[in-house]
Amino acid sequence: MKKIAISLLFLSVFIQPAIAQFRFGINTTPHWSWLTTNDKKIEGAGSQFGFRFGLTGDFFLDSEENYAITTGLNMSFNQGGTLQNGYTQGVFWPNSDLSESRFDTVPMNGQLTYHLNYLEIPFGLKLRGGLGSNSPVKFYVEIPVVTLGFLIGANGDISNTVGKNTEDENIRDDVNGLALSWGLGGGAEYDLNENATLYGGLFFQNHFTDVTKDKDAFVIDGTTRKNEDSSGRGSTLALKIGVYF
Repeated sequence: MKKIAISLLFLSVFIQPAIAQFRFGINTTPHWSWLTTNDKKIEGAGSQFGFRFGLTGDFFLDSEENYAITTGLNMSFNQGGTLQNGYTQGVFWPNSDLSESRFDTVPMNGQLTYHLNYLEIPFGLKLRGGLGSNSPVKFYVEIPVVTLGFLIGANGDISNTVGKNTEDENIRDDVNGLALSWGLGGGAEYDLNENATLYGGLFFQNHFTDVTKDKDAFVIDGTTRKNEDSSGRGSTLALKIGVYF
């Protein structure tokens, strides 16, 4: 029994400071996102508005709380954007169960809009500084921020066509289920009281990974058919607002 008590006391010496240097928060984040590709004939044609909300945690690495590892768990809705087809025609969502077979083939100048929902886990390094030890205002930057995203829903619209426009098609089978992105951002914090800190900031996020699967997708350039294997990358500009407790 004595050994157990000594062991618990020993652990508390190391665990308590670590707990004291952790803070928890919630956030809501409106964002604007868009898509681009490495194929000059499949171009970005528009952005869209979405939002993200979730939990944030900072693990401080020093007693002055100037350096931290930041992480969290977020739900992100309506990421994506619009791509315009510059080929004679193309089949971009061959594995999706579209509501009508005629939506399978997109003509030249047809536009495909992606509405993507993700469960996201970010990891980043946070640097903080203030106007003085007694100032309630602090500024921060987060760089880099690496985010792992798991697709939880994907819908698509086809527009700018004659007789082939459609909305809210389930295209999950033609979107990659895992997304890896990098980002950076910064902002300011304001201490409301000893137990709550309001914060806000502007963040940019860009995907490493291809959004689209491209499996069985193809395009026709004039009379030539070829595989559609472009790499579609998503980018997001977000305004994060939240409270730490």
